[in-house]
Amino acid sequence: MSMSRWNDAWQPLYDGLTRLKAGWPTRGWSWDSRLGCVTSSFTTEQEPKARTAAREILVNEWTSTTLVRAPQNVRDIAERSGGVRAGQLVFSAGPYSGLTAFGLWWPWGDGETVSLRIGLCDVDPAREPQVRFRDVFGVSF
Repeated sequence: MSMSRWNDAWQPLYDGLTRLKAGWPTRGWSWDSRLGCVTSSFTTEQEPKARTAAREILVNEWTSTTLVRAPQNVRDIAERSGGVRAGQLVFSAGPYSGLTAFGLWWPWGDGETVSLRIGLCDVDPAREPQVRFRDVFGVSF
């Protein structure tokens, strides 16, 4: 998808992402260049607050067994990230005028840490709406 101009129909998505960031239990988001998304890690003690914050916008949830019902672009992200294993979740929001956000909830093997990666499906990283997405999280690539 080669979106280059701002679309007002995307604003509810960015408003939700702004609320997610404001309610996030840890500071700091970083850019994951492999998947073209932001990522943040937190402890399992912070998991309830992280889940609540993520639900501000990422309202659709899939597991390894329900992912087959997700939109194709969300399934593609899950596949590119290595698939969804037991205990991992895939979230999404949208589409908002063709724009879909995804979230990858990945518990670590240590039993103490979880990561959430959030990105936009099929968007050129150098163009809108990706530029504004990175601005919301305060990251650059």
